[in-house]
Amino acid sequence: MLTKFETKSNRVKGLSFHSKRPWILASLHSGVIQLWDYRMGTLIDRFDEHDGPVRGVHFHKSQPLFVSGGDDYKIKVWNYKMHRCLFTLLGHLDYIRTVQFHHEYPWIVSASDDQTIRIWNWQSRTCISVLTGHNHYVMCATFHPKEDLVVSASLDQTVRVWDIGALRKKTVSPADDILRLSQMNTDLFGGVDAVVKYVLEGHDRGVNWAAFHPTLPLIVSGADDRQVKLWRMNDTKAWEVDTLRGHMNNVSCVMFHAKQDIIVSNSEDKSIRVWDVTRRTGIQTFRREHDRFWILASHPEMNLLAAGHDSGMIVFKLERERPAFAVSGDSLFYAKDRFLRYYEFSNQRDTQVIPIRRPGSTSLNQSPRTLSYSPTENAVLICSDVDGGSYELYCIPKDSINRGDSVQDARRGTGSAVFVARNRFAVLDKSSNQILVKNLNNEVVKKSLLPIAADAIFYAGTGNLLCRAEDRVVIFDLQQRMVLGDLQTPFIKYVVWSNDMESVALLSKHAIIIASKKLVHQCTLHETIRVKSGAWDDNGVFIYTTLNHIKYCLPNGDGGIIRTLDVPIYITKVSGNTIFCLDRDGKNRAIVIDATEYIFKLSLFRKRYDHVMSMIKNSQLCGQAVIAYLQQKGFPEVALHFVKDERTRFNLALESGNIQIAVASATAIDEKDHWYRLGVEALRQGNAGIVEYAYQKTKNFERLSFLYLITGNTEKLSKMLKIAEVKNDVMGQFHNALYLGNVRERVKILENVGHLPLAYITAKVHGLQEDAERLAAELGDNLPSLPEGKVPSLLMPPTPVICGGDWPLLRVMKGIFDGGLDNNARGTADEEYEAADGDWGEELDMVDVDGLQNGDVTEILEDGEVGEENEEEGGWDLEDLELPPEADTPKASVNARSSVFVAPTPGMPVSQIWTQRSSLAAEHAAAGNFDTAMRLLNRQLGIKNFGPLKSMFLDLHSGSHTYLRAFSSTPVISLAVERGWSESASPNVRGPPALVFNFSQLEEKLKAGYKATTAGKLTEGVRLFISILHTIPLVVVDSRREVDEVKELVIIVKEYVLGLQMELKRREMKDNPVRQQELAAYFTHCNLQVPHLRLALLTAMSVCFKAKNLATAANFARRLLETNPTNENQARTARQVLQAAERNMTDASQLNYDFRNPFVICGATYVPIYRGQKDVSCPYCSSRFVPSQEGQLCRVCDLAVVGADASGLLCSPSQIR
Repeated sequence: MLTKFETKSNRVKGLSFHSKRPWILASLHSGVIQLWDYRMGTLIDRFDEHDGPVRGVHFHKSQPLFVSGGDDYKIKVWNYKMHRCLFTLLGHLDYIRTVQFHHEYPWIVSASDDQTIRIWNWQSRTCISVLTGHNHYVMCATFHPKEDLVVSASLDQTVRVWDIGALRKKTVSPADDILRLSQMNTDLFGGVDAVVKYVLEGHDRGVNWAAFHPTLPLIVSGADDRQVKLWRMNDTKAWEVDTLRGHMNNVSCVMFHAKQDIIVSNSEDKSIRVWDVTRRTGIQTFRREHDRFWILASHPEMNLLAAGHDSGMIVFKLERERPAFAVSGDSLFYAKDRFLRYYEFSNQRDTQVIPIRRPGSTSLNQSPRTLSYSPTENAVLICSDVDGGSYELYCIPKDSINRGDSVQDARRGTGSAVFVARNRFAVLDKSSNQILVKNLNNEVVKKSLLPIAADAIFYAGTGNLLCRAEDRVVIFDLQQRMVLGDLQTPFIKYVVWSNDMESVALLSKHAIIIASKKLVHQCTLHETIRVKSGAWDDNGVFIYTTLNHIKYCLPNGDGGIIRTLDVPIYITKVSGNTIFCLDRDGKNRAIVIDATEYIFKLSLFRKRYDHVMSMIKNSQLCGQAVIAYLQQKGFPEVALHFVKDERTRFNLALESGNIQIAVASATAIDEKDHWYRLGVEALRQGNAGIVEYAYQKTKNFERLSFLYLITGNTEKLSKMLKIAEVKNDVMGQFHNALYLGNVRERVKILENVGHLPLAYITAKVHGLQEDAERLAAELGDNLPSLPEGKVPSLLMPPTPVICGGDWPLLRVMKGIFDGGLDNNARGTADEEYEAADGDWGEELDMVDVDGLQNGDVTEILEDGEVGEENEEEGGWDLEDLELPPEADTPKASVNARSSVFVAPTPGMPVSQIWTQRSSLAAEHAAAGNFDTAMRLLNRQLGIKNFGPLKSMFLDLHSGSHTYLRAFSSTPVISLAVERGWSESASPNVRGPPALVFNFSQLEEKLKAGYKATTAGKLTEGVRLFISILHTIPLVVVDSRREVDEVKELVIIVKEYVLGLQMELKRREMKDNPVRQQELAAYFTHCNLQVPHLRLALLTAMSVCFKAKNLATAANFARRLLETNPTNENQARTARQVLQAAERNMTDASQLNYDFRNPFVICGATYVPIYRGQKDVSCPYCSSRFVPSQEGQLCRVCDLAVVGADASGLLCSPSQIR
C-alpha cells in the first residue's frame, strides 16, 4: 500500500474523488464536509450547514457540484465554485445513508433509514421516484455505471437490484399524448418507474454495502456477518458465486477495483483487505492500530483509492505505476505486462523482446521496480520487491529483439542488483551490508563491505556504485574499496547521470540535488509537489517532471516550468526539444516542448551573449518573468529591449544608466517622482543639463539653486534670487543671496522681514557703513554689541568644481547588447524617442513653446502671476539650457566637434595585458591581480594557505611598478616596469613584468641554508629552506632546463626542511629516549649532502649507543664509515662503536625502525611509511604523509593541502607554448 495523503479529523463517513482535479471530499461525523487537495496536502474549503453527521457525499462528473446527505434528513446540493449550498431536497423521514449523482441524467439516488430509496431530479429539484420494498434501514444505493439499474443493501439482510428503465424512458421521451395520459394515471395511483429485478438473499446479518462491477455482470456485498459475497446476474436471475471470509467484524464497505481483477473491502475490524476475484482468495491486508474503517472510494479515472476511518482518511494506491526502464544510447528497455520491451528513440519503433516471469506469489507490488542493462553483453537485470527484494538476470539472444517469443529461464537471486561493468553486476546484501560482485553465470567473484549502512545501490560509472542511506549518499569504488564522494541529502529515490557522467541529479520526494561526479554539491531545488522523474538534455540542463509539470533546472540552481501535465509521466530521454517518456500505462510518448526560455537563461548564465542576441531578435520571448529575471541577474539593458510599458522602461533605463531612454520615458509619464529620480541619476553621471531640466520640471527651486552654485552659474543664481522674491519665498531669497555672496541683498532681506539686529550685524561686519548707521539709528538702545578682538571674514561662495557644462565623460563602448539590438528595436519602439536620441535642444524647447524666450526675468516680475497657476513652464526660461549632445551618435558629435571635449579612449592597462596572456601566478601577482594569482596557485599546486605569500605578493606588485608625480593636485601615475626592456623595443608591444624574485637568489639562499646546517644553526637553516619553498611558486625562469632545476630544488629543500624539523623535535624531547632514537634514525634517511649526512649518522649513532641499542648503533657506524669521513675523529668513533657492538649485538629497546625495508617519512607524524603501505602526498613539495593527513595543510611547505588535485608547477612561459 502506497499512502499518498493522510488527514487527521473527526470520523469520516463519506468520501468522493473529483474526476479531473486532485480533490477529495470527506464528510465527517461532526457535520462538516471537507474539500482536500490530496496532491498538495492542503485543505481547500469546508462546508458546514448540516446538523449532525453527514454520511454520504458525491461529486458531479462534469458540473461544479456535489451532493451530501446527513442525519438531519436533508439532501443538500452545493456549488463548490460559489462556496455555498444551492438548495436542499426534503422528503426522507430518517437518516440519509448515501447519495450519488447519475453519470448521465440529472438524477440523484439516496438511501435512507426510512426504508426507502429516492431518485431526485436536481434540475427540477423534485423527487421523481420512491423505491420501496426493503423492510429495514437502507444502508446504500448506487446507480449502475452503464445500465438502468440501481443496487441497494439493507439491514433486512438482502441486496436488491432495481430496474429503472421505465424512469429513463419517461425522462427521455414523454412525447405522446396517450403516454402522457397513462403517465398521469401512474403518477396518481403509484408509479411503476422502478421495479425490483432481483432480491439477493444469502447474508445472515444486515448488509452494509453493495456495489456493481464496472463492466461485468457482477455484484459484491459486505455485511455484519463479516462476509464479503460475490454475486453474478443475467437477464433473468442472479445467484451467489462465492463467499470471501477473513474479516473479524462487520464489513462496512466493499468495491471492485476499476483496473485490476480485485475486490477491496474494509471493516470495523480496523483493516482493509484486498481479494483476488478469479481465485477468490485474500491477497493482502492493511491494518490500523485503533481506527475502524467506514467507507471506501475509488478515483473514476486514476489508480487511486481512499478509505475513511475513526480519526481521518487515507488516499492510497495498491501498486506502484512507475514502469521499470533503462536507457542505453538510442534505445530504451522497459517492462510492461510481463514482457520486456525495446523502444528505439530515432524511429520510435516499439518491439517485444522476451516474456518475463510474473511471480507466482499472490501479493501485490510484485512488478519490476528497476531495470539495468549491459549493452555489450545484451543482458538485462530486473529487480522487484518479491521476497523482500530479488533480481532476475536475462541474457537476450541478439536475434530475439524483434521476435519476442523465446521463453528464457532467468538466473535469480535475492537483493537489489545493478550492472557495474560489461559482464559484472553488483548485488546489495542488506543483512551483512556488503556488495557481492557477480559474473553473468550468477557466481560471486568478489565481496566488498560497504562504508555506510546502505539500503539501495545505483550505477555510478564503471566499477563504481552510488550507495544510499537514510540521510546521505556515497560513491564507492569497488576496485579500490574506497569512498570517492559523500553528500548529505534527504532520502534519495532516483539517480540520473548526465550523458558525459560529469553531473548527477539526485531525486528525492520533494527535492532535486545536482552534484558533480565526485558528489560535490552544486545546487538544490525544492518542490512542494512530488518529483517523479528526470533526464539531462544535451546542454547540461536537467529536465524533470513533478505530478503535474515538466520543469527545468539550470546549473546555477535557477528553475522554471516548461509546461503543465494532465497525467504524470516518466521522462526517459531528452533530445533537442523532444521529451521521450513513458506514461503510467507503459506507453511511449514523445512530447515536443518549447525550450526557448531555459536556453535563453542558460546562454545568459554561460555568457554566450551572441546566442542571447539572436534569441532576442528572433524569438517570442517576452513577459514579466523574463524581464524580472534579466533585472535580477543584472542585465537591465537587455530587459529594456523587451519592454513597451513606459514606467518599466524608465526603471530599467535608470538601472542601466541609459539617460536618453530615461528622459524619453519621463517625458511620456510626466510625473514629479519620475523627474526627481531622473535628476538623481543624471547628477550621478554628471549630466548637468539634464539635472537642470529635471529640477525645472519639478519646480524644485532649492535643488536648482544648489546646482547652479556647484556648477558656478552665477547668472542663473541671480535669476533664482529674483524668482524667490516674486514667489515671496524669504528663505529661498536669503539662501540665493548667500550663494551669490551678495551682502547688500542679505542686509535688505533681513531688514524687510524685521530682523534688524541681524541686519545691523551683517552690515557692520562687512563694512557697509551707511547701512549700519541707518540701522543703528532705528535700533536706538537695542544695539547689539559685536565680540571684541575677532577679525571678521567675508563669507563668499566657493569656486565651482567645474564651470558650466557637463562633466567630461569618457567615450563609452556600446554594451555587448546595445549595438546589435538597437538596429532591430529602433524601427518601432524608439520612433517617438528620436528627439531624445538626437539633438537635445529642440526637444526641450518644445516644452516652453508658450514660455519666455531669451530668459528675461523682468517679464516674470511684471507678470503679477506668481508662477503657481502657470504650471506649464513655472516662470521658466528654458532657452539657455546648453544641453549636451549625446556621446554615442555620430550626428551629435559632428555638431559638437568644436565645443565638446571628448577624452581619448582609455587603452588597456598594462597590468591587464600581463594577466590576459599569462598563466604564471607571479605575473598575476605583479599585475596586482592577487585573486587570480591565488586561484592559479591553488589549481597548479593545491596551495590553500596564502598567509606566508602575502608579503611576496606585495613585493612583486610594488617591484613591477614605478611611480611618477606630475602636479601636486593630481594623483600619482603608476608605470609598469617590464622584464628585459630595451630602448629598441617597440612601444606598442608589451613585455612581461619585471619580477623581484629570481632563481639565482634562491641558489644563494640554498648555500646559506647549507652553511647554517653545517654550523648547527638548525632553526636558521629551517627558516632559510622554508623561505625558498615559499618563493619558488613565484619565480619565473626562461628555459626548460631551468624549469627542471627549479623542480629539483623543491625536492632538495623539502628533504632538508623535513630532516631539520625532525632533528629540532628530537632536541626538544628529553623524557622519551625511544622516540629520540627513532627521530635521529629517520633523519639519516633524508636525502642530504654527504657532510650533513655524516653529522646525522654521527648523532644517531651516539644517541643509540648511549641508550644501549648496540645493533642499531653499529648499523649507523657502518653507514658512516661507508661515506669515507674526512674527519679522522668521526671515523675513529665509528670504529670504536662497531667493536663494542660486535661483542654484544643486541638492542635494549624496540624501535619503530627497520633499515632493511625501504621507507619514506610522514611529514606530519614523523613515522616511517614502508614500501607497499598507502600514503598521500603534498601536491607542491611532494612530501609524503599517512592517509589520515589527507585534507590537512602540509607541515613541510606550510602552503598546500595534502592530497589535493593539482596540475603541477608552472614557472616558465616555455611550459605553455
